[in-house]
Amino acid sequence: MRDGQTMERTDLAGYAATSASSRGRRYQEEFRDNRPAFERDRDRIIHCAAFRRLEYKTQVFVNHEGDYYRTRLTHSLEVAQIGKGIARRLGLNEELTETLALAHDLGHTPFGHTGEEVLNRLMEGAGGFEHNLQSLRVVDELEERYPNFNGLNLSWEVREGIIKHSSQYDAPVSPVSIYAEFLPGTVPSVEGQLINFADEIAYNNHDIDDGLKSGYINLAQLKGVGLWEEVHEAILRKYPAIEVDRGVCQTVSALIGVLITDLVNTTAANLQSLQIATQEDLRRVNLPVVAFSPRMAERNAELKRFLYHNLYRHYKVERMRVKAERYLAELFEVYIKHPTLLPMKHQLKMEREGRERVICDYIAGMTDRFALDEFKRLFEPYERV
Repeated sequence: MRDGQTMERTDLAGYAATSASSRGRRYQEEFRDNRPAFERDRDRIIHCAAFRRLEYKTQVFVNHEGDYYRTRLTHSLEVAQIGKGIARRLGLNEELTETLALAHDLGHTPFGHTGEEVLNRLMEGAGGFEHNLQSLRVVDELEERYPNFNGLNLSWEVREGIIKHSSQYDAPVSPVSIYAEFLPGTVPSVEGQLINFADEIAYNNHDIDDGLKSGYINLAQLKGVGLWEEVHEAILRKYPAIEVDRGVCQTVSALIGVLITDLVNTTAANLQSLQIATQEDLRRVNLPVVAFSPRMAERNAELKRFLYHNLYRHYKVERMRVKAERYLAELFEVYIKHPTLLPMKHQLKMEREGRERVICDYIAGMTDRFALDEFKRLFEPYERV
């Protein structure tokens, strides 16, 4: 149910974030309707340019390798779907959860984590590069849609969730001047915490799906991974004549369900044992509450190790990683040497923000496809510019 005046959900748990308790936005605005704050933020993200570009930014497989594989966009949608399911079971704010899921990868570079590593190395001495901080920069500065301010002017709770997002591959290390606004040293909202796990559940299981479809890993290799093997055998017992591809799909789906159930049960127990009934309790206790059980965390870690060694370090993935390093490094270097190669709107920002940061922003905003095309335009003599 929703409040007739504010359109806010009335059945949320006391520890859930609400629009009424929001710390607000950086700029005052007059709104055309009474949508709750986090619903408005979700809609702003969906309509922004950085979100659309996620369609052609890579997860594991570079965009041109096939239309089947996950992209940053499909991954973000999957994280939102998983996150909302968890939030609903825990009485959390689904709209804040969905917003954080859709925003969590906005600052990612082309070519996945390789792009982030390359830009961080090239930006050494000029502020570095970290994709959570870049996501905040996108929503605070780089999007240009409104007449009176840069960025999307999102709620404080969304911006906190973005900067405090963390997973196996990203730890939020940000300049003190940036991080000071977001209660450094304190845990984010429960919604912000659960996105870390929804992200992990999504990419672990869907990377298995993509890895099997590509042929880079196979079912025989997965037999030694306890969590996968247990769920897959249960599917085969239930459907003994099922086709291989359908069996994989059913196993991935069931595995996501197993992980979600464990996460919900463990988190609910943590909230109860720590006597967290309100958002104030959460900040006072200041301990992470969203977690897998110790046994599930161990089994999930085994699954992650398998993917790291067998998929993310597969020789074909490594070959593309090496090529991607070259593409981005050479683009960065030629822009540094010849900044007039950039569109004029970016050149005009250099005096205010510095050449390196403007070039970093420009490259980070590229899709895989655009980066490859730009490389051709700048370095292949017969390519039209």
